[in-house]
Amino acid sequence: MHTTEIIELMIVGVVIISIVIIAIFLKGRWRKTGWLLALVIFVAYCIFFVARPFWIDAQIDNNVKLLRPYLEEHYPDEEWTISTVPHRKDGFKHLNPYYIGVVFENEPEATYHYWVESKENIYQISFSTNNGLEELKHLEKKNE
Repeated sequence: MHTTEIIELMIVGVVIISIVIIAIFLKGRWRKTGWLLALVIFVAYCIFFVARPFWIDAQIDNNVKLLRPYLEEHYPDEEWTISTVPHRKDGFKHLNPYYIGVVFENEPEATYHYWVESKENIYQISFSTNNGLEELKHLEKKNE
């Protein structure tokens, strides 16, 4: 479990425990309402915790579908490989799953990372390489 997940779990736990403690001191219908509220929050968080990885996967798949035409337009005569962060595996939780890595066939030692907001807003946000900046062939300049 990653640190952010532990913090989320603690916050939800504190909220649910607070509601339960308050409900214990209430009477009648208010007590039942407190218990029901605590149960609803617990079930909603469980559904959220289970559904979130699938939601992230769907968004990443959509972003990759938007990135392919962008790369075809900007680099028409080139081949590339697209990679994403395996956010469900241990050891990758600290990485942003929305960064999409692209390795060009004619530049295999460099990985360019793209951020996709929409079809019109696709940015090259970073790169990683062991070579110098002057050797990068696909480095995009920022439009300011």
